[in-house]
Amino acid sequence: MNYTANEDRYEKMQYRRCGNSGIKLPLISLGLWHNFGKIDDTENCRNILHTAFDNGITHFDLANNYGPPPGAAEETFGKLYNDDFKPYRDELIISSKAGYKMWNGPYGDFGSKKYLVSSLDQSLKRMKLEYVDIFYHHRPDAETPLEETMAALDLIVRQGKALYVGISNYKAEEAKKAIEMLRQLGTPCLIHQARYSMFDRWVEDKLLDVLEKEKVGCITFSSLAQGLLTNKYLTGIPEDSRIGRHLENGAITESQITSEVIEKVKKLNAIAQNRNQSLAQMALGWILKDKRITSVILGASKPKQVTEGVEAIKNIDFSKEELDKINFILQ
Repeated sequence: MNYTANEDRYEKMQYRRCGNSGIKLPLISLGLWHNFGKIDDTENCRNILHTAFDNGITHFDLANNYGPPPGAAEETFGKLYNDDFKPYRDELIISSKAGYKMWNGPYGDFGSKKYLVSSLDQSLKRMKLEYVDIFYHHRPDAETPLEETMAALDLIVRQGKALYVGISNYKAEEAKKAIEMLRQLGTPCLIHQARYSMFDRWVEDKLLDVLEKEKVGCITFSSLAQGLLTNKYLTGIPEDSRIGRHLENGAITESQITSEVIEKVKKLNAIAQNRNQSLAQMALGWILKDKRITSVILGASKPKQVTEGVEAIKNIDFSKEELDKINFILQ
C-alpha cells in the first residue's frame, strides 16, 4: 500500500527557527529512542511515523545506538523510509548521533574522528540515506581533544554526509567551547540536544543562557520524564509500560517511581486538568513556554500518543499563578 501524506499536515503544526539558521523545526519532533527496535512491531512503527508526518512533524530524531539492539531503530526507520517516505525526503529533517558504544575495540565509542566518521557511514547505510540533515556528537569525551571531535563534525559536513551538526549532553562551559570551535572551522553549531523536564531542570543553570547568547537552537528529550509526567503511573505500573516489559534500555526504572514522586505527579495532574490539558500536554507546553527551546522530542509507543502530544502546542502559555504552583510542587 502506497502512503500518501495528509495534505493539511502543515496547518496542524507550528515551527520555530533553530538558532541563527535558515532551518525551522516543528515544536514537536518524533524521537525513535524507544519503540523502534527489533522487539517492536514494524507496522505499529509505520503507523507512528505516518501519524507524526500527517500532523506536521517533519523532524525524526535517531542515533546509532537506538534499539534495542543498537542500530535497530535506524534499520527500522530505513525500511519505512524506503517504503513510504522517499518521495517526501526534501520535507524531512532526519537526525542521527554518535558518542556511545556501538562496536568492540578502541574505535567504537566516544568522540574520535575515526569513530564519528565510521559510525555515520554505518548509520547512512542502515537508514538508506545519502545524508542526514543533522548529525550530533552524542556526549562529551574527556579523553579525546575537543578540537578533534569538532574537526570530525566539520569534515562530515564538508563531505556532504550531513547538512548541519549539533552537540548533545554538553554542560554549559563545554558547549561554549565546542560552539566557538565549530564557528572558527566554518561549520556553525546548529543545535544542542539536552535532557529537560519538570523533574530535570539542569539546563536552566547557564546552558540555556549560553545557547541564547551564541544563537544556537535547543531541542529537548525525556521531557515527559520517561512517562512519569503522564497519567501512566498514577495508579501503579501498567504491564505495557517500559518497566512492565522489563526493558533495560536507558528507560525509567521501578525505583524511580516513589510515593513522593507520584504525589507530585498527582498535584501536577490537577493543574493540568484545570488547564483542560492532559498532564503530558502540560509538561510539553511547560518546556515550550521558553522561546529558547526550538523543539521537544516526543517518544511514542502508539499513534494516539503522537496526536495527543501535538495537541499540546495549542496551549503553551502559563499564568504566573500556574508557574508559581508548579514550582512549589517541584521544589
